[in-house]
Amino acid sequence: MNAEIKILIGKLLRADNRAFVAGCRTKELIAPALGALCKVRLEDGLEIYGLISNIVINDDSLVRQLVSGISIPTEYTEDNRHNRNLPVEINVLCVGFQEGGQIYHRLPPRPPLSLDALYLCDDEELARFTSTGRYAYFRHVLRLEDQPMEEVLTAHLASARKVHAVRGNPDWYTGACKELIVLLRDNYEGLMNVLNALAELE
Repeated sequence: MNAEIKILIGKLLRADNRAFVAGCRTKELIAPALGALCKVRLEDGLEIYGLISNIVINDDSLVRQLVSGISIPTEYTEDNRHNRNLPVEINVLCVGFQEGGQIYHRLPPRPPLSLDALYLCDDEELARFTSTGRYAYFRHVLRLEDQPMEEVLTAHLASARKVHAVRGNPDWYTGACKELIVLLRDNYEGLMNVLNALAELE
């Protein structure tokens, strides 16, 4: 994926090896979506991949004042949405990294740094990442806590399924579902939750 065609969706606020949080302005919130594959490129060339697991819009003192009013002038709402001090927070779950041209579905050896740029991956890179190995990155998603794991997984699979179908690989999604059944075979409740969510794709 060429740097020129990447879509910048935010700058990192904080990170560790398992996850990171990026901030963006509300007017830049069109591109990011739940379950989307994105990445950060470190100065040494290491690229860390992640799935958007949650998007948080925090309030501030002005918002609290505005919502307590009987009516809010349109210009106040627009100004707050485009010029607010607090950024929208994009939570990203690490699912792999690329080093030396090779993609690995493991946690990165080190986290990205504050203010590193977060880019949205295009269809070509989504297909390449999800085609590597045997769905090993699923284990990271299934361990997700305090965020809607089933919804993140379903949103991601919907995007990846579409990309693989266009590229003549409709069996990718079938293989993904079979792998999830194997991974969750000892967790009946978790399996039912995932399958119920995936039923929305049919």
